[in-house]
Amino acid sequence: MDEHTIMLTWFIYDVTSNKVRNKIIKDAKGYGFYRVQKSVFLGEADKSDVDALKEYCSEIIDHSTDSVYVFPVCEECFSKARFVGQAFNKELVCDELKSFII
Repeated sequence: MDEHTIMLTWFIYDVTSNKVRNKIIKDAKGYGFYRVQKSVFLGEADKSDVDALKEYCSEIIDHSTDSVYVFPVCEECFSKARFVGQAFNKELVCDELKSFII
């Protein structure tokens, strides 16, 4: 995969420190990810941005207590995803991201 290939990516974290968590949130938003739940983001990013976000998280989290998951997913596979109940927190998700789901 080319460094500039744009991929739809889930970014999920479980971080104990509020300070570290706020840094991760700011960084994820800076790379264009949209918050879909409190600790779940979804966005389109190129491989180099995803790698940079993973590296940044690796540097600041506590590896003994915290977790960060990054799941690239092709748009065809994402279109097959099904949601039950309130799939996304409508307060946190912008209209651009909602268009992925329709």
